Amino acid sequence: MAHPRHRSAEGRSQMDSRRISASPVLKHHRSESHASCSPIRGTLSTENQPDAEPVTDSTLPAVASPPPTNGSPTPAVESPASSKPSSPFVERSNPMGSGNAQTVSSKDPKAVAQAATDMKNVVRRKLTGYVGFANLPNQWHRKSVRKGFNFNVMVVGESGLGKSTLVNTLFNTSLYPPKERTGPSHDIIPKTVSIQSISADIEENGVRLRLTVVDTPGFGDFVNNDDSWRPIVENIEQRYDAYLEAENKVNRTNIVDNRIHACVYFIQPTGHSLKPLDIEVMRRLHTKVNLIPVIAKADTLTDEEISLFKQRILADIQHHSIQIFEGPRYELDDEETIAENQEIMSKVPFAVVGANSEVATADGRKVRGRSYPWGIIEVDNEEHCDFVKLRQMLIRTHMEELKEHTNNSLYENYRSDKLTQMGVAQDPSVFKEVNPAVKQEEERALHEQKLAKMETEMKMVFQQKVAEKESKLKQSEDELYARHREMKDQLERQRQELEDKKSRLESGRPIEEKGKRKGFSLR
Repeated sequence: MAHPRHRSAEGRSQMDSRRISASPVLKHHRSESHASCSPIRGTLSTENQPDAEPVTDSTLPAVASPPPTNGSPTPAVESPASSKPSSPFVERSNPMGSGNAQTVSSKDPKAVAQAATDMKNVVRRKLTGYVGFANLPNQWHRKSVRKGFNFNVMVVGESGLGKSTLVNTLFNTSLYPPKERTGPSHDIIPKTVSIQSISADIEENGVRLRLTVVDTPGFGDFVNNDDSWRPIVENIEQRYDAYLEAENKVNRTNIVDNRIHACVYFIQPTGHSLKPLDIEVMRRLHTKVNLIPVIAKADTLTDEEISLFKQRILADIQHHSIQIFEGPRYELDDEETIAENQEIMSKVPFAVVGANSEVATADGRKVRGRSYPWGIIEVDNEEHCDFVKLRQMLIRTHMEELKEHTNNSLYENYRSDKLTQMGVAQDPSVFKEVNPAVKQEEERALHEQKLAKMETEMKMVFQQKVAEKESKLKQSEDELYARHREMKDQLERQRQELEDKKSRLESGRPIEEKGKRKGFSLR
């Protein structure tokens, strides 16, 4: 087998006489066997057109194909206008599979007009030779396979609903060993909801996956289930905090992503509606994780009961404004992909059945399922249960979407709230466009406000000083009035005494002789 570099060199030598063009029209593509390791969407185009022409159908970068061989037909360029999504919300995907997806709402006329303007400004360039950037998907694939993937899923539900069995069935491996049944006297009833985590490295077709399953034994097993959701939410937030702390470190080369990417919530097959505990727990979880509700042990219900039960569950979810995970729709998705996503979402909540062993059917086939006196239910048969659709959404088609939504939406919301609580708020003026006239007007208004504030403060200080001066003058005036009255009273008393002395002198009776008595004489 020739080395890839040698093959690419031969291809370039064969294409010296050809002119290759790269079409920027990207087409969504998913691989059933490598859906999580190659999230790259693209179509190839080869044309012999030397001139450049404007593009009005896409704003995504061009992806060129490797040089075709002689006699191979030229793929036609597909226009995205032929595949419009039916959802009012259109999400543009990053062709490299690692960037944040841009969501454009068709209900907003400004956003639609801006998107149309951006699309008109893109120019299509025709390549005159092989450049090599068409090998970027292969580079990304090699890097992804070499690095491996990780996926963290949490299962929440009451005991006895088959959580461990379903996880083993999903990944076709024995993550949870079979439990040994003991007598009632040996059973230990837990007092609180505990969190248990199991990690395993699994490999399929050379693709390595680090799978972590977080279980919640003891949930819903108590008489009083108040705050039974709290340990679950605290565990999710602790994982967010650990990731946030790792992001804030100086060395961020080896950040381990232990955030919960999906939460499979098991609903007891009562056939009626959601219990108050289920509603409360899902209300607490839907803003933290990607919530995926499933009906456990669906083989205990008939098809009619399952259909009515699903309608009641969806009605309760809508009534209580609970957000469950829905597969994203991209602008350039083809009709087949859109129909596939719609078919998957039409099965929510998934009615699933798990089985760890194989049973023999009437025709001698070995299938995973359960055997009953009235027949055999096959786990991998879509006519019997929704297990295949759940596995398809959770693993084959939407694993990367689950991780991206966790990182770009759920974690970012938690991170913003956490930093705001810590007092670290982002200045919105940093990313605001600066207009000199508007900036000058803002500065003038700010200066006027500052002057008005200073004038008000000066008036307050002046009034305060005037009040203090008036108070001192009033106090001095009161003191002078009191002293004046005291001196006036003293003068009045002196005048009265002088008047008394004057009256006695005028009467001829000296003051000294007043009151004297003559003595008795014997002469």
